[in-house]
Parts: sequence; C-alpha cells; structure tokens
Amino acid sequence: MANREALRELHARLADRLQAARTQQQVASWLAVECHGHGLLFPLQQAGEIFPLATLLPVPHAKPWFVGVANLRGGLHGVVDLAAFLGLGRTETAREGTRDPARLVALNAAGGLNCALLVERLAGLRNESQLKRESAAADEAQGPVRPAFAGARFRDAEGRAWQEILLSALADDPQFLAIAGQ
Repeated sequence: MANREALRELHARLADRLQAARTQQQVASWLAVECHGHGLLFPLQQAGEIFPLATLLPVPHAKPWFVGVANLRGGLHGVVDLAAFLGLGRTETAREGTRDPARLVALNAAGGLNCALLVERLAGLRNESQLKRESAAADEAQGPVRPAFAGARFRDAEGRAWQEILLSALADDPQFLAIAGQ
C-alpha cells in the first residue's frame, strides 16, 4: 500500500515538473571552450559527453587536423583538433604545468557521427543572460564568407568575444567530413 502511495506521489511530481518545463521559456545555453585564446560556444543540446584526453591512435593519410581515433566509453570516435580545423594552429595536448588540460567534447550521439573535438580548455557554461549578441554588422565585419557552422557572435560582461559553433552544421560540413589527406 505504501509503495502505491509513493508511486502516485512520484507520478504527480513528475507531471508537475513536465508541465512547468512546458510553460517555462526556453533559454539558450552553451558549453564554453577555448581554442588558442578564442572563445567558442557549443549549444548544449548539440554537445555530448566531455572526456579527458584519451590515447589517440593516428590515422595514416588523414588531414593534419584529424588527429586520430579514440576509444570513448567503448565506442570508436574520430578526433578532430578543432583549433587546427579552424586554422588557429594545433592544440598542445601535453604542456608542462598546464592547469587546464585539453579535453575531448563528443558530438551528441543523436547526430549519428562518432566524433569528438579536441579543445584546449573548458571555460564553463554560459546562457543568454550572461552574453549579449553582436549585431549583424559585426558578424559581417568578421569576413564576407562565414561557414554554415559559424553561428552568432556574442560578448560577455568583460567584453570578451565568443563565437557560437553549431555542432550539427559542423557535422554536415563537407570539409569537416573529408578527412582524407592529399
């Protein structure tokens, strides 16, 4: 009898929480990372798990930014050095005395791509209330041709620039998918 009562209470609490979630305004939130001093934002719903840097097995004849494959929770994932892919330089993975070691951020499994991004440093979580979106004119000032995976640009309270990287668009980008070297 007590179990039924506890189960009823659990169902009632869950129903209340679901109703509250439906009525609340959705707030954009991101995982903030750094690559060669550049602040990047990954939409949380597009990012997967975060892993410590794992043993990477090199892949012959791959582009320099495709640093290898890693076993992450029993699944084989291709690992892309995001800084190198973006043309910022290679990520140093084993610097002496580094307080913030490089990490692997897996893409959300729902995207169907077993891939992880090598980033220099995690910088925490951000949401809309902490960032101010830059104008379209500021986006255009960054260059006339922007890849489809480059989302909006933001500034935080300290004036630091943050570039949103749309991971779902990155996973569809032909250059990102073409890992074979020349």
